[in-house]
Amino acid sequence: MRFVSAQEVDAALDFPALVEALDAAFRGGLEAPPRHHHVLPVAGGPDATHLLMPAWGDGALGVKIVNVFPGNGARGLSAVQGVYVLQSGQTGETLAVIDGTRLTQWRTAAASALAASRLARRDATRLTLVGAGSLAPFLARAHASVRPIREVTVWNHRPEGAQRLSLQLAAEGFDARPEANLQAAVEGADVISAATLSTAPLIRGAWLKPGQHIDLVGAFNMTMREADDLALQRARVFVDTPSALEEGGDVAQAIASGALAKSAIVADLAALARGAPGRGSEAEITLFKSVGASIEDLAAAQLVWRRVGG
Repeated sequence: MRFVSAQEVDAALDFPALVEALDAAFRGGLEAPPRHHHVLPVAGGPDATHLLMPAWGDGALGVKIVNVFPGNGARGLSAVQGVYVLQSGQTGETLAVIDGTRLTQWRTAAASALAASRLARRDATRLTLVGAGSLAPFLARAHASVRPIREVTVWNHRPEGAQRLSLQLAAEGFDARPEANLQAAVEGADVISAATLSTAPLIRGAWLKPGQHIDLVGAFNMTMREADDLALQRARVFVDTPSALEEGGDVAQAIASGALAKSAIVADLAALARGAPGRGSEAEITLFKSVGASIEDLAAAQLVWRRVGG
């Protein structure tokens, strides 16, 4: 059994290869039951979430154990902590224990990029990041791997976080800058990617422009929300898996309230990977909501294992 650190995950992965691995996984071959989802009370802070996400197929099986502690930001820690256990599909032996936090960052961003490769305009050059947490730089790199992203605008509820991330992305070659006005940041983008723990809508439908693509990554439970009902109603809506219709904020909340019909969901990632139509015109607004899928974790873990010499 081998432990694979976050640094080794970074060295093993690149977004073009990971996006292709997820594309292949969603086309078929991997199976995943519904994830286990448990709420844990935390003394003196917001409730935490404990997730168990198994999947199997293609000669492998594995499970990701994830803890989401929203109060970690005040402690200088990532809100998402996790580990991935990769096992043989032939013998059941444990092959590797992989840093689950880093694996989650890579595969989540790659899933957004996979969706954007079907949904964002091909000439999309301007990306707005809503939220400057640990996932945000991965989202910038992932979107830039499938679209010619050159300009990155960063909004964050703490302005110093937006400034810090902008400097990091600028050092990587992006034309990056912070923006204190969220409406201006949204209106000026071709792609808007949100990864926050907000409990109230941030992205307003009234701000959206024809041709934009909205990527909603945060709001992982029913108390959270990143976009309002009008944003969902103005867009053609896509999801990563059918679970997004019943869990996580945004789409599930809008369906539960009656603001959005289930029939309004155009397709999920599996359907897109198998050739379902994505963006239908240059002018339409598209929206992708992800809640995470264990198929993505297993595909990413297998790619890491192959590249670290497994």
